Amino acid sequence: MTSVPHPTHDAEELCPAGRELYERALREGHVPAEAARATPCLLDFGLLHPAVDDLHRLEPVVPAVALRRLLRISGERIASERRREERLAETFGPLLAAPGHDPAAAGTPTLTLLSGKERINRAITEAMADASRELLTVQPRARITRDRIEAAYAVATSRDQALLDRGGRIRTLYQHTLRHSPLTVAHQERLTGDIEARALDEVTDRLIVVDRAIAFLPADTEGALALEIRHPAIVGYLATAFDRLWRLATPVFPEALPQPSLNGVTPRQHAIAALLVEGHTDAVIADRLGMNIRTARVHIAKLAATLGSQSRAQLGFLIGRSGILDREA
Repeated sequence: MTSVPHPTHDAEELCPAGRELYERALREGHVPAEAARATPCLLDFGLLHPAVDDLHRLEPVVPAVALRRLLRISGERIASERRREERLAETFGPLLAAPGHDPAAAGTPTLTLLSGKERINRAITEAMADASRELLTVQPRARITRDRIEAAYAVATSRDQALLDRGGRIRTLYQHTLRHSPLTVAHQERLTGDIEARALDEVTDRLIVVDRAIAFLPADTEGALALEIRHPAIVGYLATAFDRLWRLATPVFPEALPQPSLNGVTPRQHAIAALLVEGHTDAVIADRLGMNIRTARVHIAKLAATLGSQSRAQLGFLIGRSGILDREA
């Protein structure tokens, strides 16, 4: 059985398993070293240490001692940041006073890199608070846990509804794999106002455009970095790209339109066929269409059965000969 990786956290957010084992060590005076294998945070934070007379046994550090040490480390980190601030001020102070520099002309940065989910959410919330007209979003399939998706929707619901209450409108593009997601449907149904959602087999990466004046794009694959864009030309380009995708998409909310099949080939299988002809692997197809690889292979098998294919190479040939991709013309 594959073990569950220990979650990354700081000392002030001691995990439940770590807290339980630490309390046990305080009660009993020690715990077996093996018991801490699943909670390495206790050793990392210096809450447990090997016994001098038995390396297979861990003894607890008194909480008061551990707290003083952690506070000292935190204080040193804060002092280091303050020294860094002083050095930055010393470096850039003369530059700010240089001839030709006009602080009033600088204005709001047109491109800002946001670091950390909290900072990103705060920037989006601030932009939404000043919005009055429109929110455009592209929401691809998220590679995060259900709890994190629920938390994200909880944050978004209040700020989205506030925009709708001010008379604004919301347009959202999803992947087809999300059109029947309970979390997605529940979020849409909680909102009241001018809200519409459409879906495509493939969408761009996550995108948020507020009042066609501010845009947010992911700047890494983990969701920890984002780019806030206020350059009118770039934001206008992104909004126009959204509009063109919107016209190609199928309505899913408030009233979903059925996706008709053609000659026994469903729209999902049609999208897969197009990617197969391009030579993509099952893993790439699954990623592009926002599904897991097992589901992608089920659809590929059904497509092969429909076309009477006996092999992967033959399937590509039969797709081309069948003309099922011609309807894109």
